[in-house]
Amino acid sequence: MTETRVEQQAATEQQLPAQYINYLFFKLDPAWRQLPDEERERGKGEFLAAAEEHSAEMLLRSFSLMGLRADADFMLWRIGYDLDAFEAMTAALMKSGLGKYLTVAYSYFGLARRSIYVGEHTPGFENRRYIVPGEGEYAFVYPFVKTREWYRLPLKERQRMMNEHMEIGRKHYPVKNNTAYCFGIDDYEFILSFEAESPEKFQDLMMELRESEASGYTELDTPIFTCRRRQLPEILKTLG
Repeated sequence: MTETRVEQQAATEQQLPAQYINYLFFKLDPAWRQLPDEERERGKGEFLAAAEEHSAEMLLRSFSLMGLRADADFMLWRIGYDLDAFEAMTAALMKSGLGKYLTVAYSYFGLARRSIYVGEHTPGFENRRYIVPGEGEYAFVYPFVKTREWYRLPLKERQRMMNEHMEIGRKHYPVKNNTAYCFGIDDYEFILSFEAESPEKFQDLMMELRESEASGYTELDTPIFTCRRRQLPEILKTLG
Protein backbone atom coordinates (compact mmCIF):
# COMPACT_ATOMS: atom_id res chain seq x y z
CA MET A 1 0.00 0.00 0.00
CA THR A 2 1.32 3.43 -0.90
CA GLU A 3 2.16 5.61 2.07
CA THR A 4 0.12 8.78 2.45
CA ARG A 5 1.84 12.12 2.69
CA VAL A 6 0.99 12.24 6.42
CA GLU A 7 2.67 8.85 7.03
CA GLN A 8 5.74 9.89 5.06
CA GLN A 9 5.96 13.13 7.05
CA ALA A 10 5.60 11.27 10.37
CA ALA A 11 8.38 8.84 9.44
CA THR A 12 10.68 11.74 8.56
CA GLU A 13 9.87 13.60 11.77
CA GLN A 14 10.88 10.62 13.93
CA GLN A 15 14.44 11.11 12.70
CA LEU A 16 14.58 14.84 13.46
CA PRO A 17 16.04 16.24 16.71
CA ALA A 18 13.67 17.55 19.37
CA GLN A 19 13.14 21.30 19.35
CA TYR A 20 12.97 22.82 22.84
CA ILE A 21 10.99 25.99 23.56
CA ASN A 22 11.48 28.20 26.62
CA TYR A 23 9.89 31.49 27.69
CA LEU A 24 11.96 32.99 30.51
CA PHE A 25 10.43 35.96 32.36
CA PHE A 26 12.55 38.20 34.60
CA LYS A 27 11.58 40.57 37.41
CA LEU A 28 14.01 43.30 38.50
CA ASP A 29 14.77 43.99 42.17
CA PRO A 30 14.10 47.73 42.84
CA ALA A 31 17.41 47.82 44.76
CA TRP A 32 19.13 47.71 41.36
CA ARG A 33 18.24 51.35 40.71
CA GLN A 34 19.96 52.42 43.94
CA LEU A 35 23.36 51.21 42.71
CA PRO A 36 25.96 53.66 41.36
CA ASP A 37 25.69 54.33 37.62
CA GLU A 38 29.06 52.73 36.92
CA GLU A 39 28.12 49.48 38.65
CA ARG A 40 24.82 49.28 36.81
CA GLU A 41 26.46 49.84 33.43
CA ARG A 42 29.02 47.14 34.18
CA GLY A 43 26.28 44.73 35.27
CA LYS A 44 24.23 45.31 32.14
CA GLY A 45 27.32 44.84 29.99
CA GLU A 46 28.03 41.48 31.64
CA PHE A 47 24.44 40.36 31.13
CA LEU A 48 24.46 41.33 27.46
CA ALA A 49 27.83 39.66 26.88
CA ALA A 50 26.55 36.42 28.45
CA ALA A 51 23.45 36.46 26.24
CA GLU A 52 25.47 37.10 23.11
CA GLU A 53 28.04 34.41 23.93
CA HIS A 54 25.43 31.68 24.34
CA SER A 55 22.90 32.80 21.73
CA ALA A 56 24.99 31.17 18.99
CA GLU A 57 23.65 27.83 20.23
CA MET A 58 19.97 28.77 19.97
CA LEU A 59 17.48 31.25 18.55
CA LEU A 60 17.09 34.08 21.06
CA ARG A 61 14.48 36.83 20.97
CA SER A 62 13.89 39.45 23.64
CA PHE A 63 10.68 41.21 24.68
CA SER A 64 9.79 44.00 27.07
CA LEU A 65 6.88 43.90 29.51
CA MET A 66 7.85 47.17 31.19
CA GLY A 67 4.71 48.89 32.44
CA LEU A 68 2.41 46.10 31.19
CA ARG A 69 2.59 43.70 34.13
CA ALA A 70 3.63 44.08 37.76
CA ASP A 71 5.26 40.64 38.03
CA ALA A 72 7.68 40.64 35.06
CA ASP A 73 9.80 43.27 33.32
CA PHE A 74 11.19 41.41 30.29
CA MET A 75 11.21 38.01 28.63
CA LEU A 76 13.67 35.90 26.64
CA TRP A 77 12.16 33.52 24.09
CA ARG A 78 14.66 30.72 23.49
CA ILE A 79 14.45 27.96 20.87
CA GLY A 80 17.12 25.29 20.57
CA TYR A 81 18.04 21.62 20.36
CA ASP A 82 20.43 21.21 23.31
CA LEU A 83 19.25 21.55 26.92
CA ASP A 84 22.85 22.04 28.07
CA ALA A 85 22.88 25.30 26.11
CA PHE A 86 19.76 26.54 27.94
CA GLU A 87 21.31 25.69 31.29
CA ALA A 88 24.65 27.31 30.45
CA MET A 89 23.06 30.54 29.25
CA THR A 90 20.81 30.87 32.29
CA ALA A 91 23.72 30.26 34.66
CA ALA A 92 25.85 32.88 32.90
CA LEU A 93 23.04 35.43 32.91
CA MET A 94 22.35 35.00 36.62
CA LYS A 95 26.06 35.29 37.50
CA SER A 96 26.31 38.70 35.82
CA GLY A 97 26.14 41.93 37.80
CA LEU A 98 22.58 42.50 36.60
CA GLY A 99 21.61 38.87 37.10
CA LYS A 100 22.22 39.16 40.84
CA TYR A 101 19.27 41.58 40.94
CA LEU A 102 16.93 39.52 38.77
CA THR A 103 14.34 36.92 39.75
CA VAL A 104 13.00 34.37 37.29
CA ALA A 105 9.32 35.19 37.72
CA TYR A 106 8.09 32.53 35.26
CA SER A 107 9.76 29.93 33.10
CA TYR A 108 7.70 27.89 30.64
CA PHE A 109 9.23 24.89 28.88
CA GLY A 110 7.90 22.70 26.08
CA LEU A 111 8.61 20.75 22.91
CA ALA A 112 7.60 21.53 19.35
CA ARG A 113 5.39 18.82 17.82
CA ARG A 114 3.08 18.59 14.83
CA SER A 115 -0.54 18.78 15.97
CA ILE A 116 -2.66 15.67 15.44
CA TYR A 117 -5.41 18.00 14.19
CA VAL A 118 -3.27 19.35 11.34
CA GLY A 119 -3.59 17.23 8.22
CA GLU A 120 -1.92 17.17 4.84
CA HIS A 121 -4.46 19.61 3.40
CA THR A 122 -3.85 22.22 6.11
CA PRO A 123 -1.98 25.33 4.87
CA GLY A 124 1.64 25.26 6.02
CA PHE A 125 1.54 21.50 6.63
CA GLU A 126 5.20 20.94 5.86
CA ASN A 127 6.32 23.54 8.41
CA ARG A 128 4.30 22.30 11.38
CA ARG A 129 7.01 20.10 12.94
CA TYR A 130 9.13 22.98 14.25
CA ILE A 131 8.30 26.44 15.53
CA VAL A 132 9.61 29.16 13.24
CA PRO A 133 9.02 32.62 14.76
CA GLY A 134 7.70 35.38 12.53
CA GLU A 135 8.32 39.09 12.69
CA GLY A 136 5.39 40.26 14.81
CA GLU A 137 5.90 43.33 16.97
CA TYR A 138 4.06 41.65 19.85
CA ALA A 139 4.02 38.19 21.39
CA PHE A 140 1.14 37.08 23.61
CA VAL A 141 2.20 34.14 25.78
CA TYR A 142 0.16 31.96 28.12
CA PRO A 143 -0.10 28.40 29.48
CA PHE A 144 -3.04 26.31 28.32
CA VAL A 145 -4.81 23.24 29.72
CA LYS A 146 -7.79 21.36 28.25
CA THR A 147 -10.41 19.67 30.43
CA ARG A 148 -10.21 15.89 30.90
CA GLU A 149 -13.61 15.66 29.17
CA TRP A 150 -11.96 16.89 25.95
CA TYR A 151 -9.67 13.86 25.78
CA ARG A 152 -12.58 11.47 26.35
CA LEU A 153 -14.29 12.69 23.17
CA PRO A 154 -13.81 10.65 19.98
CA LEU A 155 -10.98 12.00 17.81
CA LYS A 156 -13.44 12.65 14.98
CA GLU A 157 -15.49 14.91 17.26
CA ARG A 158 -12.43 16.80 18.48
CA GLN A 159 -11.24 17.20 14.88
CA ARG A 160 -14.58 18.74 13.92
CA MET A 161 -14.29 21.36 16.65
CA MET A 162 -10.63 22.03 15.90
CA ASN A 163 -11.48 22.58 12.23
CA GLU A 164 -13.74 25.43 13.33
CA HIS A 165 -10.99 26.68 15.64
CA MET A 166 -8.39 26.72 12.85
CA GLU A 167 -10.78 28.35 10.40
CA ILE A 168 -11.24 31.24 12.83
CA GLY A 169 -7.47 31.52 13.12
CA ARG A 170 -7.06 31.76 9.35
CA LYS A 171 -9.58 34.60 9.25
CA HIS A 172 -7.27 36.64 11.51
CA TYR A 173 -4.08 36.17 9.48
CA PRO A 174 -1.30 37.34 9.90
CA VAL A 175 -1.70 36.62 13.64
CA LYS A 176 0.61 33.60 14.04
CA ASN A 177 0.24 30.83 16.59
CA ASN A 178 3.22 28.93 18.05
CA THR A 179 2.27 25.91 20.18
CA ALA A 180 4.73 24.14 22.48
CA TYR A 181 3.73 20.82 24.09
CA CYS A 182 4.36 20.49 27.84
CA PHE A 183 2.76 17.11 28.65
CA GLY A 184 4.86 15.39 31.30
CA ILE A 185 7.68 17.96 31.30
CA ASP A 186 6.04 21.08 32.78
CA ASP A 187 2.97 21.98 34.84
CA TYR A 188 0.72 22.58 31.83
CA GLU A 189 -0.32 20.84 28.61
CA PHE A 190 0.69 23.58 26.20
CA ILE A 191 2.43 26.94 26.11
CA LEU A 192 0.91 29.15 23.44
CA SER A 193 2.42 32.25 21.93
CA PHE A 194 0.69 34.37 19.31
CA GLU A 195 2.65 36.86 17.26
CA ALA A 196 0.69 39.90 16.09
CA GLU A 197 1.20 43.45 14.86
CA SER A 198 -0.93 44.95 17.65
CA PRO A 199 -2.87 44.05 20.81
CA GLU A 200 -6.08 44.96 18.97
CA LYS A 201 -5.49 42.31 16.29
CA PHE A 202 -4.85 39.62 18.87
CA GLN A 203 -7.85 40.64 20.96
CA ASP A 204 -10.12 40.39 17.90
CA LEU A 205 -8.96 36.80 17.42
CA MET A 206 -9.42 35.85 21.06
CA MET A 207 -12.92 37.33 21.28
CA GLU A 208 -14.03 35.24 18.30
CA LEU A 209 -12.32 32.10 19.61
CA ARG A 210 -14.23 32.48 22.90
CA GLU A 211 -17.43 31.74 21.00
CA SER A 212 -16.09 28.57 19.38
CA GLU A 213 -17.29 25.16 20.52
CA ALA A 214 -13.77 23.97 21.47
CA SER A 215 -13.42 26.90 23.87
CA GLY A 216 -15.92 25.22 26.17
CA TYR A 217 -13.29 22.57 26.96
CA THR A 218 -10.68 25.05 28.27
CA GLU A 219 -9.64 24.51 31.88
CA LEU A 220 -6.86 27.12 32.16
CA ASP A 221 -5.47 29.86 29.91
CA THR A 222 -3.86 32.34 32.31
CA PRO A 223 -1.67 34.19 33.13
CA ILE A 224 -1.45 36.02 29.79
CA PHE A 225 1.64 38.08 29.00
CA THR A 226 1.64 40.93 26.49
CA CYS A 227 5.24 41.21 25.29
CA ARG A 228 6.70 43.91 23.03
CA ARG A 229 9.58 42.83 20.82
CA ARG A 230 12.70 44.84 21.65
CA GLN A 231 16.44 44.41 21.15
CA LEU A 232 18.13 43.31 24.38
CA PRO A 233 20.35 46.45 24.73
CA GLU A 234 17.19 48.57 24.48
CA ILE A 235 15.46 46.50 27.16
CA LEU A 236 18.43 46.75 29.52
CA LYS A 237 18.44 50.50 29.09
CA THR A 238 14.85 50.72 30.36
CA LEU A 239 15.86 48.90 33.56
CA GLY A 240 17.85 51.94 34.66
